[in-house]
Amino acid sequence: MAIYRLLQNSGMKPDEVSCITAAYERALRTLCVKDRDDPLTEMIAKKIIKIAQTGILDPAQISALAIKELEIR
Repeated sequence: MAIYRLLQNSGMKPDEVSCITAAYERALRTLCVKDRDDPLTEMIAKKIIKIAQTGILDPAQISALAIKELEIR
């Protein structure tokens, strides 16, 4: 999965990784993305990580912002 590969050597704390992966899973569910090899998953993962790096740690908020910024839906 894209998110785990991107976070593999990120040096983020476990609670940050947990928050980011929860936001990622939420975004994929919201967008009904079932194929984890879809190139869209990497775009979503990168956007979620970028948003989380701003200090937002609420998975629902990160997910919503990522979807909005990607102009999906």
